Amino acid sequence: MRGLSTTPAWGARLDGDSVHFAVWAPACTQAWLVPEDAAPVPMSPDGHGGFSLSHPGRPGLRYRYRLDAATVPDPASRWQPEGVDGPSAVHDPDAYSWHHTAWHGRPWNEVVLYEAHVGACGGYTGLQRQLPALAAMGITAVELMPVAEFPGRRNWGYDGVLPYAPASAYGSPDALKALVDAAHGLGLQVFLDVVYNHFGPHGNHLSAYAPDFFRDDVATPWGAAIDFTRPQVRRYFIDNALMWLHDYRIDGLRLDAVHAIAPPAFLDQLRDAIRASLPPDRHVHLVLENEGNTASWLGPDGYDAQWNDDFHNALHVLLTGEREGYYAAFADAPEAHLARVLGEGFAYQGQPDPRGHVRGEPSAQVAPCHFVAFAQNHDQIGNRAFGDRLVTSLAEPRLRAALALTALTPMVPLFFMGEPWGARQPFPFFADFPPPLDEAVREGRRREFAQFAAFADPARRARIPDPNAEATFEAARVAIADAGTTEGARWVAWFTALLAVRRAQLTPRLCDLRADGAGVLAPGVVHAAWRDAERRLDAVLNLGDAPIDLAAAGIPSGAGHYRSDGAPDDAVLPPDTFLLRWRDAA
Repeated sequence: MRGLSTTPAWGARLDGDSVHFAVWAPACTQAWLVPEDAAPVPMSPDGHGGFSLSHPGRPGLRYRYRLDAATVPDPASRWQPEGVDGPSAVHDPDAYSWHHTAWHGRPWNEVVLYEAHVGACGGYTGLQRQLPALAAMGITAVELMPVAEFPGRRNWGYDGVLPYAPASAYGSPDALKALVDAAHGLGLQVFLDVVYNHFGPHGNHLSAYAPDFFRDDVATPWGAAIDFTRPQVRRYFIDNALMWLHDYRIDGLRLDAVHAIAPPAFLDQLRDAIRASLPPDRHVHLVLENEGNTASWLGPDGYDAQWNDDFHNALHVLLTGEREGYYAAFADAPEAHLARVLGEGFAYQGQPDPRGHVRGEPSAQVAPCHFVAFAQNHDQIGNRAFGDRLVTSLAEPRLRAALALTALTPMVPLFFMGEPWGARQPFPFFADFPPPLDEAVREGRRREFAQFAAFADPARRARIPDPNAEATFEAARVAIADAGTTEGARWVAWFTALLAVRRAQLTPRLCDLRADGAGVLAPGVVHAAWRDAERRLDAVLNLGDAPIDLAAAGIPSGAGHYRSDGAPDDAVLPPDTFLLRWRDAA
């Protein structure tokens, strides 16, 4: 199903009874294929740092490369059955027999995202068993946190080092395909979070035999930046994206932290290569995480959307009153920041924050459907010392008001694993690094929180969960069975009804809706309106201390309404309540 895409440049590719092996190792003078239980076989140089060889073989053949004196796994390995330190294995991308071959995806206006960590859901097959229940709730797309092979048996996924190999801790490559296939049979899209801005700290050997992969003149939080000026590097990541979209039939990619990709022109090249590889009737969606708020990258001819951290941060300050860390940039006027997000897309559009950090571009011209809104996600929960969720600290009406706002604005909503049934399991940061890296990560995690008043005491910091402890990961497991408990079922019924309102009132016109004013009505109270040619929507979020007289605030009555507390429409909106009204456009 590769459509117009090109043959991958690197890795092991089946060719009849042989396997074509190719690797880029520009720092090396010699290279050998080292099949398991066989003598090394010399590879031929191409004069540009690459080495290749066609050698008899079949699926399952395990191998490594010897690059000068170093013996390493294939950096473009499609399968690492023994993890990052074991041999690579030849994988047949055509071996899996797809059942839902007529699937072409779903249009962007229908997307409702559910972000999930595959390991915390029981691996590829464990998550597959959850899909029918998720589809019944109204979820239309499951977004997988990164699955690239990582060190150890548990990891968030952002420490991946072999981006072509699906994590063996979760199952085989064909088990991942079965998950995607089953999702398609239920009408669910599958998005994948991919990390093209860095590699993890253990198991990546590129710097030894391909130092040109990196540049030492640009620093990132993870070390030397990847050198996207080199064609071989660009090809490595473009081929990776095409593999996920064509071999695994993934429906969308979320690109992690693209503000760390330089030069940013690579993002245009990646997008264009992906679009050129697709048949015209296939829906594939591309979403960015970008601290830079580069609004010019978004739109019908650009990327489909960006994760809107400004939405989350302003809403979180309103909900909790927290003001430390990155919330400080929203603490001065959270209502005004949230109103600007609802009316113009981003809160920061080139202005300095209180620390003098300038970011963003004007975004009012960008349709709201090009932003992804969320009240929680893996970062915003996991960046907390104990990985605690909002449900553990907020009264239920207040939390429901926040989730209703997330679902019923004309942005694309994202809900985190377990959120639809009020899951209380924490989602702390976890990993499985060997010594001495484990201790460095443990202490580094605790140092991160030393700047917060609540963790100034070293004894309290010592109680932060050890990322490398298996118990930290086990605490994060979320079972779909919890959705069937009495409490879970009550939440699911409410959440399912909420998404039904979205399908009826927003989905059909999502990409046509434009902002029609937004502002602050009172402390903690925000109003926003959107319209298309036929319909006007008015939303009011009351997180203040007093009821709001809607008529006095100039909020027009509607032909229909939704309230997060399930109450009838009324002239007065009580605290901790969200209201959506709709009527024909004047």
